[in-house]
Amino acid sequence: MIIDSYDESALKDAFGIDMSEIEGLGTGAGWGRVAPGRASDSHQHDETEMFVIVAGEGEFVVDGRRHPARPGTVALFEPFESHVLENTGTTDVVFLTQYWRDPDRALRSAGDTARKSLADRPVFVFSTPPTPNGDLHLGHLSGPYLGADAYTRFQRMNGARVWHLTGSDDFQSYVTAAAQAENRSPAETAAHYSAEIAETLRLMDITLDQYTVTDTAPGYRDGLRAFFSRLAGSGSVAPTAGDALFDPETGQYLYEVDVKGGCPGCSHGTSGNICEECGEPNTVADLTDPVTTRAAAAPRRGTATRFSLPLHEFRDTVAAHHRLGRAPARLRELADRIFARPRLDIPVTHPSSWGVGPAEPAGEGQVIWVWPEMSHGFLHGIEALGARLGERWRAAEPEQDWKIVHFFGYDNSFYHGVLYPVLYRLAFPGWSPDIDYHVNEFYLLEGAKFSTSRRHAIWGKEILGPDTVDAVRYFLSSTRPEGERTNFRRADYETVLRDTLAGTWQTWLNDLGTRVAKTYDGSAPDAGTWTPEQSAFLGRLGGRLTALTASLGPDGFSLREAAAELAGLVEDTVRFSRREAALLADRPDWHSELRTATALELAAARLLAHGAAPVMPRFAARLADALGLPEPTEWPRTVELLAPGTRVRLADAVFFTLPEQATASPLQAWFDGLVRELLGLPQDENLTGRTLSELGTTSLSAVTLQYKILDHLDVDVTLEELLGELDLAALAALLAGRAGDRAALPEAEPAGPAERTEPEGARS
Repeated sequence: MIIDSYDESALKDAFGIDMSEIEGLGTGAGWGRVAPGRASDSHQHDETEMFVIVAGEGEFVVDGRRHPARPGTVALFEPFESHVLENTGTTDVVFLTQYWRDPDRALRSAGDTARKSLADRPVFVFSTPPTPNGDLHLGHLSGPYLGADAYTRFQRMNGARVWHLTGSDDFQSYVTAAAQAENRSPAETAAHYSAEIAETLRLMDITLDQYTVTDTAPGYRDGLRAFFSRLAGSGSVAPTAGDALFDPETGQYLYEVDVKGGCPGCSHGTSGNICEECGEPNTVADLTDPVTTRAAAAPRRGTATRFSLPLHEFRDTVAAHHRLGRAPARLRELADRIFARPRLDIPVTHPSSWGVGPAEPAGEGQVIWVWPEMSHGFLHGIEALGARLGERWRAAEPEQDWKIVHFFGYDNSFYHGVLYPVLYRLAFPGWSPDIDYHVNEFYLLEGAKFSTSRRHAIWGKEILGPDTVDAVRYFLSSTRPEGERTNFRRADYETVLRDTLAGTWQTWLNDLGTRVAKTYDGSAPDAGTWTPEQSAFLGRLGGRLTALTASLGPDGFSLREAAAELAGLVEDTVRFSRREAALLADRPDWHSELRTATALELAAARLLAHGAAPVMPRFAARLADALGLPEPTEWPRTVELLAPGTRVRLADAVFFTLPEQATASPLQAWFDGLVRELLGLPQDENLTGRTLSELGTTSLSAVTLQYKILDHLDVDVTLEELLGELDLAALAALLAGRAGDRAALPEAEPAGPAERTEPEGARS
């Protein structure tokens, strides 16, 4: 017999509360106490755990859901459920706990999508608001925007109340730099590129539920000032004199885009305030060997009084926040590095004329720094969305049941995952935001970073169209930089389009449609007799569904894995078809088994239509229609056969178009003609898929081509681009993207070289 009694003197600090152990019960066990106004740390583990409330009043918070905790309440936490016990009363909450390992139960819980269902909470999915100093290229699109869109589509198919929000981050200092370069006002520049960005997202089939334009959104400025006043009222954000850099000639205060130097953390070259390489912040004055971007001169050092935040005081706040939601190891490691510094005072206002000034008199002549501003912008977006939906969501009154999901690039990690949780704690002490973070690394182009200034980019509008968007979304998903930098190569994209999407997916679907039309008069057959191989294939389809579901779920979200599962599903089915259908078709006594094989292929096509919907929505809708099904709106729970008798129209369906099958644009026809004339090629010479180098273009010919392009289109293109791996169609698309509205001009014979500035790379 074992008797153990609650003993306050035996309690020790654990999980943010007081705990003691009970020995000899055969499982882990102990007593716990939560003092009034306290709560246990949010945590999750592989053990199954049971709480029995003995005294006091409180609430359990389990995966973000709240449940009453009173004397006599028994709560069993499944493995991996995050759980918190809060004391909401005036006396101690006392409880007994037991916990044990059950490997089978843990495995089931890890794969249980219902456990992580968000169906009863409002879910706000944010992709980082882009800076309107230019349009979006594939590097941008591959990360936050495609990720957030696919995540939202999947959650919506699973019944969640979920919305995708972003906007235009108008008050970035980079907007003023672009405005100066383009000789227009920051407001005009922001408005122009904000509209361009919204259009590119539309071309990418990225559907937004809220797009906040911060410079013009009603009530935005007043709400931001009120939010900042909460921060100033906390006592932790106050005017502080600190080191600063100034232009040696004009005396202009320098930050962000105005200055470059060595990162104080990793020594990599960086601009002011954040290092894209290591993710750590800098205070600008701590850059090594800083120079101004205007004149590459050494700045003058001085002091400036700005509202500042002593971030180093909030290590525990950030650590507790990361335990509540999904915080990848990459994000936690960054936080550890930042809080290893003995002190870090972050200015949250800067002297500038572009932005929103604080209401406090001490902030005169300054603006609220755009990155702290963004933390309010997310809440403003929720309120604006709620106003349209008839929901009483308030930016000034964030609610505990809100689930927030952030998608951003690693260079934004400090702001989202470290700074914002602290700002929220200061502005709303009673709110513990439940936030999941999804971080992507840099996406490279032909092995180097996308760069607007170096014209090393493929813009969304260059490559996106009704016939290409599915292929682009699939390829970006399959190469998305998740946990590591990955690379876009146009040749690889065209290979995947030709060999995988058109050569395998479409070929199989068309062949399946032809067989259904020939053998079953265009209607789906009912399954007949099943062979062991066929039942095994059904199980394999079920395995693909399970893996695909996990790859799109909130914990293990990975578009690379999702794309791999979709490709694997088709590859499995093609192998099955070759092994089964081809052999059975020639045996009259196996017609019943042939019906089953065909029905299973149609089931695989049905599963592909539903499984591809978050990644390739246009393809999924077309495929569903060809199978006689409505557009997929619900995520499949199992593998289903197509209803017998359903009319199937797969034989002639076109899902993917190869570049040579598309109608040549006027610019491409002009460019092809220019190349033929310059190289003396006959009109019947096939140019499809060929590069200028393969056609025998010399460096001298390439320079001549540079001048003709510059003269006729007013577009710069480098020798490296002309003589690189891009074929003629890809080069024409690149020119079209850079020419913009001028892309429709090439009709007449190209003119000769003009008297003008030499294009980039002409001297190489």
